[in-house]
Amino acid sequence: MTIPEQVKIGAINYKVQEKTLVDNATENWGLCVFYDNHIEILEGLSEERKEQILVHEILHAIFYESGFEEQDEDLVNRVGITFHQFLKDNNLFHKQDVN
Repeated sequence: MTIPEQVKIGAINYKVQEKTLVDNATENWGLCVFYDNHIEILEGLSEERKEQILVHEILHAIFYESGFEEQDEDLVNRVGITFHQFLKDNNLFHKQDVN
């Protein structure tokens, strides 16, 4: 799968960026920045790991756009892993044009 340049969540387009450092920290693999609508993913990860991180950060954006400003990281981690596997197992993880 190719990491898309953007994803649309609700009415908001989020740019997806691969970066050498995420949030200027070496331990972060991904980040969702709500105030300017972008998702950062660490360069150099395996493609499968990038997919998993993207799904995780998309879930943060979905919760945020649904009105959940405070989020439980453990919940997002668990649902993200399961949702990523669901997308892969059902051949639903492919790039689509975002309008």
